[in-house]
Amino acid sequence: MKKVGGRFVLLVLVVVFSVVAFLPSYPALFQTLPPWLKRAFPNKGIALGLDLQGGIHLVLEVEEDRAVEIAVDRSVNTIQDLLTDKKIAVESVKRTGFAQVTLVFPKGDLKAQIQKILEGIPGFSENAGAGSDSTLVYELPEGEIKRIKDSAINQALETIRNRIDQFGVAEPLIQRQGLKQIVVQLPGIKEPKRAKDLIKETALLEFKMLDDTNRLATELPQRVLKGQEESILKQHQDKIPEGDQILFEKVVEKDSGREYRIPYLVKKRVMLAGDVLSDARVSIGQFNDPYVAVSFDARGAREFERITEENVKKRMAIVLDNTIYSAPVIQERISGGRAQITGSFSTQEANDLAIVLRAGALPAPLKVIQDLTVGPSLGRDSIEKGIHSTLLAGVMVVLFMAFYYRLSGVIADFALTLNLICLIGALAALNATLTLPGIAGIILTMGMGVDSNVLIFERIREELRQGKPVRLAVDGGYDKALLTIIDSHVTTLITGLALFLFGTGPIKGFAVTLCLGIAINLFTALVGTKVIFDVMNRRRQAEQLSI
Repeated sequence: MKKVGGRFVLLVLVVVFSVVAFLPSYPALFQTLPPWLKRAFPNKGIALGLDLQGGIHLVLEVEEDRAVEIAVDRSVNTIQDLLTDKKIAVESVKRTGFAQVTLVFPKGDLKAQIQKILEGIPGFSENAGAGSDSTLVYELPEGEIKRIKDSAINQALETIRNRIDQFGVAEPLIQRQGLKQIVVQLPGIKEPKRAKDLIKETALLEFKMLDDTNRLATELPQRVLKGQEESILKQHQDKIPEGDQILFEKVVEKDSGREYRIPYLVKKRVMLAGDVLSDARVSIGQFNDPYVAVSFDARGAREFERITEENVKKRMAIVLDNTIYSAPVIQERISGGRAQITGSFSTQEANDLAIVLRAGALPAPLKVIQDLTVGPSLGRDSIEKGIHSTLLAGVMVVLFMAFYYRLSGVIADFALTLNLICLIGALAALNATLTLPGIAGIILTMGMGVDSNVLIFERIREELRQGKPVRLAVDGGYDKALLTIIDSHVTTLITGLALFLFGTGPIKGFAVTLCLGIAINLFTALVGTKVIFDVMNRRRQAEQLSI
């Protein structure tokens, strides 16, 4: 009896654990529990997928060519700094075309010196046929362009994932699709517009100097209404000196809420980029205005200190995605590797800005290929249909087993109920996401659970036909069906693992449910029902078995 008692206790513990794990998935009942009891339960339960609770579905495409251009522009800045450090004067260093860098310098013996210095620039090779005595042309080979494009997609994938994790969405789906597309599914999102803005924002942070010495800087209006940026650019297009650009700062009047734009003449050269940031967080200023405090890494701190020391009493623009957030005057050398980004934004906007800065900038802009918002009504309809189909399948199986195998069929129905309880509990304990394919996996598991009991019962019938006592017939039936049941479950488990490893999205949800169901089915079929038969035979030496 000791052996049966141990298995019976194990069965009870598994059921209790499953119920405890599932309870947080049923908020109506969970919220009625006292606080001290809630703390004893898990914090989460089963999360519903996009097809059940609604949310947003985005298909994004990385602008690969722009990623290459950005990489070349950064190389231009690196070359400029390198030549400045070597005290070599050149007329210009700029990107020409898609993936070329052209250097123009005075005639003389500079060409050999520059070639020697630029030998260490990674990825570029000299195009000797396109140069001359006073020019050098470097370009990226096809292999390097392909590497930059592929790296841009992988980096964008990781950056989006980091932003979503900090935004706090339960069970998001973020994966690569095809060559240059990214699929993002956010179930149960409450602020879809904010989430989309957070995902698509490039967050390319740059520190640039204002060109206040040029006459055009004084001709620009002090501020213009929102929407007049294009007219200002067209009006002064011919006056913009080479190496400069006009960027705008967003200003919002607190009283009226009206938005304005302040135009600035800014030098194109990036003094410091956002890739040297180590942290960004929201703080509150002395007038209760939120701002973003940023910290630089060791290299960024040294560069920021050098830049501020060389440009005291000059204005530096803090630019994010070609929008100026602030343009303060550098009063003194700033050491310690810290700066502030102020602007006319709310606490939520400041928090979103800090999120994208911490997660890092996207390597290139994103285009929205598909934008779908799934309403919760569709989810409720899907859940109702899934529940109805599960109940219908369950009732038909229960009635058939009870009719065909009588009392033994009722025991099999008990195992089926136990299977469902354990499966739902396991899904809740793993914080799994339940989708429509997952519901299909549950229904399939029900069929497999009955199939195992059918094999066992048929073996028991064979033993009874040979005249064996009930107890020996039951033991023999389980022993002879054991290998067959394990073989069938293992082959299905291999298929489920393959679906999980190589499948995506809903297929993975189906695979998780299937694999859990197989493992639980082995337990309920070989342990659950066997315990009941053993208890029956131990308490009363049965001479007949209703099977």
